[in-house]
Amino acid sequence: MTPTQTPPVLAVTDLKISFSTHDGLVEAVKGVSLSVDAGQCLGVVGESGSGKSQTFMTVMGLLAANGRASGAVRFKGQDILGLGPAMLNRVRGSKMAMIFQDPLTALTPHVRIGDQIAEPLRLHLGLSHTDAMARAKAWLDRVRIPEAARRLNQYPHELSGGMRQRVMIAGAMAGDPALLIADEPTTALDVTVQSEILDLMAELKAETGTAMVLITHDMGVIARLADTVCVMKDGLFVEHGTAQSVFSSPATAYTRQLLDAIPRLDREGRGGRPVLSPIADDAAIVVQGHDLKVWYPLDNGLFAPKKILRAVDGVSFQVRQGETLGVVGESGCGKTTLSRAILALVPATEGTVTVLGSEITQADRAALKTARKDLQIVFQDPLASLDPRMTIGSSMAEPLQVYRGDLDARGREQEVRTMMQRVGLSPDLINRYPHELSGGQNQRVGIARAMMLKPRLVICDEAVSALDVSIRAQIIDLLIDLQKDLGMAMIFISHDLAVVREISHRVMVLYLGRVMEEAPTSRLFAQPQHPYTRALLAAALVPDPELERARKRVRLTGEPASPLDPLAGLQFLPSRLPLSDTDPIYVPQLLQIAPGHLVAEYDAV
Repeated sequence: MTPTQTPPVLAVTDLKISFSTHDGLVEAVKGVSLSVDAGQCLGVVGESGSGKSQTFMTVMGLLAANGRASGAVRFKGQDILGLGPAMLNRVRGSKMAMIFQDPLTALTPHVRIGDQIAEPLRLHLGLSHTDAMARAKAWLDRVRIPEAARRLNQYPHELSGGMRQRVMIAGAMAGDPALLIADEPTTALDVTVQSEILDLMAELKAETGTAMVLITHDMGVIARLADTVCVMKDGLFVEHGTAQSVFSSPATAYTRQLLDAIPRLDREGRGGRPVLSPIADDAAIVVQGHDLKVWYPLDNGLFAPKKILRAVDGVSFQVRQGETLGVVGESGCGKTTLSRAILALVPATEGTVTVLGSEITQADRAALKTARKDLQIVFQDPLASLDPRMTIGSSMAEPLQVYRGDLDARGREQEVRTMMQRVGLSPDLINRYPHELSGGQNQRVGIARAMMLKPRLVICDEAVSALDVSIRAQIIDLLIDLQKDLGMAMIFISHDLAVVREISHRVMVLYLGRVMEEAPTSRLFAQPQHPYTRALLAAALVPDPELERARKRVRLTGEPASPLDPLAGLQFLPSRLPLSDTDPIYVPQLLQIAPGHLVAEYDAV
């Protein structure tokens, strides 16, 4: 660099990071170099354990106590590797900011949201408390948090995971930093919010010249925002280039593997991987719901009128043997509540659920136990859903102990070992505990446990959202193969539209507890009718930089609707809004526009 040249905002040279553990020295990062200029976005991709997060935690001076780092980390020409907290705090929070992957652990639980955003603005920018709180509210509005003024006085535990992530993003971006490091910033966000957040980050980069580092395993996010890409594996950069070159002409087999594993909305087929079997014309109905409602009355104080949270508000559906119904929608739409109501894990306010011809909504404990032999669920977080005190073999054998009295301990162990092989787990792991397995292995354990009794219905609630792309592809393949072998019905709940397209025969779109559209998968993705469905599909990312940046977005206008607002369901049908407070509230009807294609009423724009 000549004296007249401006140094990069961030320059990392031969960074090596190791950790002292009970098992000896672990080399997490083995010598990486990179640079990011003002107004540039560097995307860093790689799977869990590749070292990408540790690299940038070290850049921020957040290396764990048992870690050691060597090399150089320069911020605007100043070497900051090894600086003490006092010196680092002059840089962090204003000049350098980081969006962390887990907002629940990154936010202080006993401090209100507004104060957490305002504090660095007061300390680093010298704003008054009033001005800092006003700026905090403005940024909560920009990241589309509904009722932003009220959220300022709430605590992190009072917000959903997606809202907490938006708070983290607002706090990091509010100070207009020179360097913004974002570690999986949109993983927990819905597709429309994710699209808007990426637009915000692009605007910040263009308007202020902020340098950005985007750490993710989502290649669609990289395609949308990154100028250059580093692919990381086993602590090393295995590929580096412009975003367009990496996506169009990957130089390494590992990068090609990552790209091939990504479900895509812009392409048909699965590239030779397992595909769904057609549904038999005479396939029996396994589960059906009729006008199912789950309402929660909320106490707003002695003198305040009570409000009702309509989590599920009149949903009807049916799933046949060998069929997968995909359920999509954003946070708060009722996907998870619906799944729990189907399994009678939460009581239904109205409506019925019938499983194999028997209505279970009002069933007693004994009848539910009998019915649940045929009903299973695979949860989003496999580590949290498995008992940490039980070996995985014991966890998988538990359903057999409850329902298969004909098996002794040896018989149960043989069944467990057989199922482990079926889901791609080595039987040698039978005595391991959940914390000793990877995320993908634990998810396979959760699937194996659900399949032990050969259930008739399996509900997968965001079962692959937390997995790396290659592991996610393996789990989808596994579920498709298991469905072929066992003939089970599946309800697959996800906010990832590309995954839903691969694994579902039909798709149901929920919004604030109601069905907006339902259709065969191919028809819904090719000919979406409802404005909400079209907005969801337009917001979903495509792993192709040229195509992604040229796509036209469909925006939802107005403020995000609140599920507590009784008129929220008429957002797409404003012509039916009541003229006075005493008028009844109209319920949009589902209209059949083609065989199997239902669309909720909406006003044409």
